Amino acid sequence: MGTTHEVTNQSSPMVDYDAFAIDRGLAEGVARLGVSPEPLHELGRYAGSAHAQELARLAHAYPPVLRTHDRYGHRVDEVEYHPAWHELMANAVGAGAHAAPWASGSHVERAAAAYLGAQIEAGHGCPISMTYAIVPALRHEPALAALYEPGLTSTEYDFGLRPPSEKRGLIAGMAMTEKQGGSDVRANTTRATPTGDGQYLLTGHKWFCSAPMSDLFLVLAQAPGGLTCFLLPRVLPDGTRNVFRIQRLKDKLGNRSNASSEVEFEGTAAWRVGPEGRGVPTIIDMVQMTRLDCVVGSAGLMRAALVQAVHHSSLRQAFGALLIDQPLMRVVLADLAVESEAATALALRLAAAVDAGEVAFGRLATAVAKFWVCKRASTVAAEALECLGGNGYVEDSGMPRLYREAPLNSIWEGSGNVIALDTLRAMAKQPDSVTAFHDELALARGADARLDSAVKRLEKQLTELDQATARRTTALMAVCLQASLLVRHAPHAVADAFCATRLDGDWSGVFGSLPSTVDTQTLVERALPR
Repeated sequence: MGTTHEVTNQSSPMVDYDAFAIDRGLAEGVARLGVSPEPLHELGRYAGSAHAQELARLAHAYPPVLRTHDRYGHRVDEVEYHPAWHELMANAVGAGAHAAPWASGSHVERAAAAYLGAQIEAGHGCPISMTYAIVPALRHEPALAALYEPGLTSTEYDFGLRPPSEKRGLIAGMAMTEKQGGSDVRANTTRATPTGDGQYLLTGHKWFCSAPMSDLFLVLAQAPGGLTCFLLPRVLPDGTRNVFRIQRLKDKLGNRSNASSEVEFEGTAAWRVGPEGRGVPTIIDMVQMTRLDCVVGSAGLMRAALVQAVHHSSLRQAFGALLIDQPLMRVVLADLAVESEAATALALRLAAAVDAGEVAFGRLATAVAKFWVCKRASTVAAEALECLGGNGYVEDSGMPRLYREAPLNSIWEGSGNVIALDTLRAMAKQPDSVTAFHDELALARGADARLDSAVKRLEKQLTELDQATARRTTALMAVCLQASLLVRHAPHAVADAFCATRLDGDWSGVFGSLPSTVDTQTLVERALPR
């Protein structure tokens, strides 16, 4: 068949680039925080490779499959994944994105690695994040931590159900949510009956259990002394399989490469982590880390969407000129770039707080950031997709996968209302967190009059705070914190654009509404993937 015409106005694939090197906000941020760039360049090249992008496509095209029984009718409760998933997991574990800071290294470096991994494919990031987060919670029971932490921090990915002591590396999951409770875990009804020596037998149902082929799980159950945290292995030390009946896999909007399941426990062996009745305070150490990863993952997704939008616009012509050179498109791209860089700066600051032991600041700031950044991800993904026009609506572009993925982090570890309430709780129960938050904002006092004015508005709102205003105040806290970071650390063009819009009480939130005084050319050039 002959060709009817020559196609000359399509953008080329964005492949084989260093995702770290082209991200100036990320590179400048980790350098400022004293992190060596070399390992991140290696990860960046992997993230930008055609090979990794193909792995991401395959992992979603061939999602996990549940096998409840073997050919002889024996219950096995196994989930099969495409080899692409395993390769993505092996790369992330090998890079230490799952737990490196607990053995050596920094949380900032690990956050940057997870951020780059999120730009490849977000589904494998779930077990990576849970493995990272389980360690501080497990340390509430030193004997269990000593037994399992070496495997959790190993950089070898060793898939399959075998006794943890026989594996070169371990992956962790968690199962908290039940049908009747949702985020209200105190309504959980799973029972835990003690058998002695810290062991219990669990009976109940978990409505959401992510990554069910993990080696270890943290779960909550009602012990005689109240809601308690437990460590539950899939395979017991003697090699027998624990009772862990996978009822079905969830059919989800996005995150389809990651198996999320419903599970039943019936006399399932588990070991207590922390005292009876202290399940929530124990598990909160894990939740704090996974909420940090919600911010990191959303920031990575926003960056991936921005890169595709800028790349396409730099090669696609319409009405006689490249899209990127047309003022209306340029102001949209500049606005997206500002939003992305603000999210990146905030994610790195939260990770730095973990490194520095800033518990009070991190407790409040992580909740605030989780509320705001994760919500903004959906808006960014939608606008970036629109920059590609009809091409962006087609699966081949990869943009629909980002769009479907974007809402997840806003739901995982507490949806918007839950996080807004948690922000109120943190301020009420830990007044030092409010002081630490204000001290952070004060570091930029006098640098920008618009920020100073916004902080004064925030202080007034905090005196009138209640449930009905919690979302509005949490949002203002987030943008003030982002503005403070950008004013102190980002180029003037970035900070100026952010303060001129996000701190304005009349800001509509619609991308492309930057005032004419903003230097959009500089912003777009900074975002260009060169």
